[in-house]
Amino acid sequence: MIQYPVDIATQVSPNLAALIGSRINDPDAEQPVTLAAVRAFLTDLLPQSLSETERLHHFDLDDSLLDEIDALIEQFGGDALAIDFARSVATEGLSRVIEAVVNDENRENPPTLEAVKESIVSGGLAATLIGEGVLDEDEDDALLVEVEALIRRYGGDSLAEEFLRYE
Repeated sequence: MIQYPVDIATQVSPNLAALIGSRINDPDAEQPVTLAAVRAFLTDLLPQSLSETERLHHFDLDDSLLDEIDALIEQFGGDALAIDFARSVATEGLSRVIEAVVNDENRENPPTLEAVKESIVSGGLAATLIGEGVLDEDEDDALLVEVEALIRRYGGDSLAEEFLRYE
């Protein structure tokens, strides 16, 4: 994976991020998903009656998804991995676990994803939060899988707070 100097996922609109996420998570999509593949999927969704001229001369106030993906392709290339442009945030359950680790008064340093994983695996934090009613019992199994996926993508030393979901 190419490391970009800025978090490029923060520069992608929520609508395009959702589209990219749907393509990445589609088991039928050819993997790895690139920006060019996302663009091809998007153009296949557009009605056939929408001609290239109409696409080029639309009068929307906001950039269309097609304009946005074209700008990304121009800047990063069509073969850039789409996953680099997808925002990753923790689910509500994992966000609660991260918040509990962050708010731990005994912690000296900001928690990393690896520290959150350790709290889940050997610290019994998930069981404690279930007992307090903060988490549902069915969320317990997915927490470890989710934090491990974040670690694979961003590394265990990534600050856990960066993945909190605020709603």
